Amino acid sequence: MSTKAKTTSQKSVLLDIDGMKCGGCVLSVEKILLSQPIIEKASVNLVARTAWIQLTNAEQSIDPVLIALADRGFPSKLRSAASHKNTSQSNVNATSQWWRQWRELVIAIFLLLLSVLGHLVEGGKFALPILGTLTFHAGLATFSLLGPGFSILKNGAKAAIASAPSMDTLIGLGVSSAYLASLVALIWPQVGWPCFFNEPVMLLGFVLLGRFLEERARFRTGHAIKELAELQPQTARLVVAPNEIREVRVGSLRPGEKLQLLAGDRIPVDGIVIEGNSAVDISSLTGEPLPLEASPGTELVSGSLNLEANLVLEVKRVGAETALARIIGLVEEAQARKAPIQGLADRVAGRFCYGVVGLSVATFLFWWQLGTRFWPEVLYASGQGLLTGHQHGLHAPLGSNAETPLGLAIQLAIAVLVVACPCALGLATPTVITVASGKAARQGWLFRGGDVIEMAASLKQIVFDKTGTLTLGRPLVVGYAGTNNQEQILKIAASLEENSRHPLAHAILQEAQRKNLNLITATNTRTFPGKGLAGKLEGFDKIVRVGTPEWLKEEGIEHNFDLATTAFNGETIVAVAQGKELLGLILIDDKARTNVEIALEKLRKNGFSLHMLSGDRRHAVQKLGEKLGFDSDQLAWQLLPDQKLRKLKALKKNGPVAMVGDGINDAPALAASDLGIAIGTGTQIAQDSADLVLLGDRIESLPETFLLARKAMAKIKQNLFWAFGYNLIALPIAAGALLPSNGLLLSPPIAALLMALSSITVVLNALALRTT
Repeated sequence: MSTKAKTTSQKSVLLDIDGMKCGGCVLSVEKILLSQPIIEKASVNLVARTAWIQLTNAEQSIDPVLIALADRGFPSKLRSAASHKNTSQSNVNATSQWWRQWRELVIAIFLLLLSVLGHLVEGGKFALPILGTLTFHAGLATFSLLGPGFSILKNGAKAAIASAPSMDTLIGLGVSSAYLASLVALIWPQVGWPCFFNEPVMLLGFVLLGRFLEERARFRTGHAIKELAELQPQTARLVVAPNEIREVRVGSLRPGEKLQLLAGDRIPVDGIVIEGNSAVDISSLTGEPLPLEASPGTELVSGSLNLEANLVLEVKRVGAETALARIIGLVEEAQARKAPIQGLADRVAGRFCYGVVGLSVATFLFWWQLGTRFWPEVLYASGQGLLTGHQHGLHAPLGSNAETPLGLAIQLAIAVLVVACPCALGLATPTVITVASGKAARQGWLFRGGDVIEMAASLKQIVFDKTGTLTLGRPLVVGYAGTNNQEQILKIAASLEENSRHPLAHAILQEAQRKNLNLITATNTRTFPGKGLAGKLEGFDKIVRVGTPEWLKEEGIEHNFDLATTAFNGETIVAVAQGKELLGLILIDDKARTNVEIALEKLRKNGFSLHMLSGDRRHAVQKLGEKLGFDSDQLAWQLLPDQKLRKLKALKKNGPVAMVGDGINDAPALAASDLGIAIGTGTQIAQDSADLVLLGDRIESLPETFLLARKAMAKIKQNLFWAFGYNLIALPIAAGALLPSNGLLLSPPIAALLMALSSITVVLNALALRTT
């Protein structure tokens, strides 16, 4: 089925990709994606097994991309909003995957048990003759490779043929080499090394066990999206007639329909309350602990919980357009977009397999031709290595009692292949990003990607807008000036501002509604960002303007008093004019957000430099700045959007800058800053321009957001240190670096266990972020 119709309305999409096992796979997938002409950017997540791609032309089909991925061994499909809503199918898939993983675990334990029993029988611990025969061990090894190990061999071979060797390639080379070497030794004893059929069996057992534990740990990192998706109910109570309620699927609802919400119901769609009063719990989406008091006119979002009484809701947005679907989409995007710090790990992981194969060949050649000449005693010492075990008859652990240089060289070369772990490199960053973005989403903080988390951790400068950001954004009309007909100028201003979403427009409209004023029809309305509105009103011959006094003065508006010397108490001034005549001023005041002073003080203690840029008048900005502890040089007022941009650029000379804003006027500054932060109650355009969205009115959570970003970056650095350190230490030991001096080497089973533990350690360290 073509996916063209699904991508016509979106610039970026998310793909689910199978077949990725390590960082090398990630680099291969990214190369495939970026080679497609319709893809501008691509970012692949090994943990979530997804790819976020940005399209150059949203009208084109992505079918060629899916075909290209499938041809290289990475079958993929487009992620859609419906994938989260089909809970029953998701449960079936999860159950199937769960049983498959348990089956692999049982097989792994069974293989390990038989191998251990074989060693015990050979060592004379108890009598079970069949387990001590070479024929049995050869048969068990054959079963292991053709049974549970066949998918590893097949995937590794496909990756090698596609010039994109993966973790499976290294494991496949290791187990097949050990098997073939044992088979040769069994058929042709003169080669001089013992059979070690047990080792491929134990190696596969440890690999399967490690992958089970790693998969379970990785599954836990993705709980956040599943928990968010479960907030979406599957059915709703549709009001089809005054006394008739019918239960229907949520997917069949359409805007304009009415729903009945009982106490205890989850809200299935975004809508507006038209009947009833109740308390609504929105903490699962915004982290806000206090319930929202819902009454007629209150807008509710999907996923919220109705607590007290019945409500009737008019449907406004359904499906992918709802706030819940948008939040899930942002979390998915955040988990797919990688942090820049991951670039080095990906570059190393992408070439890692080539390097390991090269080291394995070099190890083989060295110990075959030179090593045993320099240290002839290693042919005996290799049998005494602390990590290898001891020989039992003709069947021995790999790396024991090699009687010839060729035998020792083969054994060490195989150990190098097995101990290498590119998985840890590939998992080091995405596991942390997945956990951090999921934890943030549960608190109502939406990062757009790992790059955003990394930037947030490095910032030292934050710029705030005033109205709607540091203040509640719900200002009230508190007075008038320059007029004797207050209701008339309020009516004119409200009529022109009727379709505006600016907080000051809301205050004017709210006051007009309180006074039951009938508004006048407006036509040809035009918005001047940062200045005001102009348009025509029915019954008025001349153009009406509503905006800042300075803008009206620029337009040549005459007035009968000096605005500069008029004394106010820091209120925001909205001037109303008809033609060239100033009709009067409306005074509007706003309150600072709850706990904003505490939040700003925490940020200052954490070393942030804070600034306030506003389009408001000087007195209003200085009054609020003084209250919130800003220095005079940290304030700027009466700024147009382009002036805000210039101020931001000047600040960026001192380092990266975050911009916290709300509203249309802030969109350019949010987009131009190094980190744009929008308050979740702001306009849609502001949120679209932002890198980080704080849902609700809780600006006091901003310090915790930056703290989480810093903790995440610390975890990433710990993981990268471990991943690089493990390989830098384990590979030389596996190559025999300690064999001459200490008689120490790694046998493949121990190497396989260490490889698995390396990946698991990285994932568990990331999961620790959930509890900090």
